[in-house]
Amino acid sequence: MESLNLAHLHLLLNHLPTIGFGIALGVYIIALVARSDALKRISLILFFLIAVMALPTFTSGGAAERVLCPENKCAEGVSPEMIRIHEDWALLAFLLMEATGFFAWLALWQLRKSSQLASWNWAVVLLLSLVTVSLMATAAGYGSEIRHPEIRPSETASSAMLLCADTPGVARCIGAVVAGNTGVAWLWPAAETVHFIGLCLLFAVVLVVNLRLLGMAKGLSFKALYQLLPFGMLGFAINLITGMMFFLAAPGQYVNNIEFHRKVALIVAAGINVLYFMLVDEDWSIGPDDNAPARTKIAAVFAICLWVGILYYGHMLPFLGNAF
Repeated sequence: MESLNLAHLHLLLNHLPTIGFGIALGVYIIALVARSDALKRISLILFFLIAVMALPTFTSGGAAERVLCPENKCAEGVSPEMIRIHEDWALLAFLLMEATGFFAWLALWQLRKSSQLASWNWAVVLLLSLVTVSLMATAAGYGSEIRHPEIRPSETASSAMLLCADTPGVARCIGAVVAGNTGVAWLWPAAETVHFIGLCLLFAVVLVVNLRLLGMAKGLSFKALYQLLPFGMLGFAINLITGMMFFLAAPGQYVNNIEFHRKVALIVAAGINVLYFMLVDEDWSIGPDDNAPARTKIAAVFAICLWVGILYYGHMLPFLGNAF
């Protein structure tokens, strides 16, 4: 995939977490004030979906930079300092957005076993979403200044960290530390180990739940297996954190590799697939020895295939594409 196409994708997607998350927050506040369970559910779904779409939004940002600054030589009027600052705020907003999406999914999961949700969960989602919208607005503001010197401040503050003062930007500093450029040589292999553990946890839950829907272990009801779902989400969170560490350490190796973007597309599809099982009521009525409906079985097959594809591209990145 050409960098120019990915840059266009970034320009298209970056409106979604900024504007979309603001809309979701507005719906959520209205739902809390009106005490509308339906609107609360809709807002939680929106938070989760936008958190899923934030992944390709962030990862395509590196491609946009390579169009503006090919071979580290930025075009006229483009500020590399503003790119670094925009990247730092975008990273922070991305992490908070993923946290919001996680707690939104957790609320949807809890609503499956009880119609009443603990007040702390509603408060956590509200707090995280408010902070996230603020961070996204800040990141968007800095992003608009990259190619517009007329609105750019006369002096740009540096965001370098003491740990790697020669590397401008917090995100690039984190990447330098993970890559071992600051003398911390053990961090990358340690992250690889943790990444593999999270992957095993996630894939085990995916297999157990979806194979039951396909007819194996029919003595178990779907509700009996829903207790495992947070462990699968925990595995995904571990993979997301460690995966972002790898991406920050060597963004060029991933941005220039089409197989990586295929993996990201599969992750987005898998996220939507997870949401399907949280929303369809008939799945939760599957009792012991019951057969799942045909469309549920199709969704289960898709879930397994999507995660097998994610595993394949994740393990084959060093051998496919043109970057490693």
